[in-house]
Amino acid sequence: MSLVKLRNITKEYQLGKTVVHALRGVDLAIDAGEIVAIMGPSGSGKSTLMHIIGCLDMPSVGEVEIENMPTDSLRERQLATIRGRKIGFVFQTFNLVASLTAQGNVALPMIFQKIKRTQRTQRAAELLEKIGLGDRKNHHPNELSGGERQRVSIARAMANDPDIILADEPTGNLDSESGATVMRTLRRLSDEEGKTVIVVTHNPEVAAYADRVITLRDGKIIKEERRD
Repeated sequence: MSLVKLRNITKEYQLGKTVVHALRGVDLAIDAGEIVAIMGPSGSGKSTLMHIIGCLDMPSVGEVEIENMPTDSLRERQLATIRGRKIGFVFQTFNLVASLTAQGNVALPMIFQKIKRTQRTQRAAELLEKIGLGDRKNHHPNELSGGERQRVSIARAMANDPDIILADEPTGNLDSESGATVMRTLRRLSDEEGKTVIVVTHNPEVAAYADRVITLRDGKIIKEERRD
């Protein structure tokens, strides 16, 4: 079943008198439990596509469906609900709150879903244990390595048990060994928990973990490769 459907997605930005064509008629369907890598040079439209899938931005033209729900007519409050409950975000720069422990960072998204404190604390501890950081739950971000911080951000993305994980250059600030650990973690979420993982990357080694690789250039899909 296609969890994400994009039809004829076009995105244009007005910069002064210049119109920037970020996406040009993109059609894409992503199935439940699939890992998809989105690749392409800078300016190809990768981040714009990620933002549209994540309901952080809307297309100029075209239709987006998340779990068969069209998003074009939704209000910002409804889009925020989708982002909070159905999509988890992993960023290149981690975006952890320095004043919170690893456990506090993982629990943070659950506050906005009005989950009780005892439940938040327990689930955060369980998620950190699952990714191999149970013994680091009381450490602050500055006490963790880059790879550990990124795994904390993955646990945070999983806090509300979303169906979709969007990862924007998740290994971009990591050494190769730490990056491989992060990608194995994302692969395991797909294989064992059926999560749909969409990764934007420049790195072919990261794309090798994907079931399918989508290559963009100048706002268009120029290549689609399925991995066995």
